[in-house]
Order: sequence, then structure tokens, then C-alpha cells
Amino acid sequence: VAVKQMSLRKQPQKELIVNELLVVRVNKHPNIVNYLDSYLVGDELWVVMEYMDGGPLSSVIKEVHTAEGEMAAICRE
Repeated sequence: VAVKQMSLRKQPQKELIVNELLVVRVNKHPNIVNYLDSYLVGDELWVVMEYMDGGPLSSVIKEVHTAEGEMAAICRE
């Protein structure tokens, strides 16, 4: 698993986080890193998700040049 730690002090719109958790909690898909659980630890929200080998997609996009067709395929999946 992977644990994402988010400081709630730095979140101006906390209701957006709650809405996102409600959506990811009920949606499961083999091509998406799935939400497992979340915990409130002090002033941080810890979100437990499936571990994704290779890091987040945002890091890959910054490091690797992709053609428009490849990016469309990634978005579709």
C-alpha cells in the first residue's frame, strides 16, 4: 500500500477532499489506483491506496515525452 499524507491546515476547501474521498471510495477499476481507507491523524488526513510501482502518473508525464495518440490512450484507460 501507499499512504498519502495531506495537511488539512493547508487545504482551503476541505469539502473538496471529502467529496473526492466519497467518489474514490465507491469506484473501483483495474486501471486506477484504488482507495483502501483513510485516517485522521492530528491535523493530517492519511489516505491509504494501492501501491503503484513506478510512481504517480504526473511524474511520468514530466519525464517522458508522449505523442498525442499515446496520451489519448492513457486518458481513455
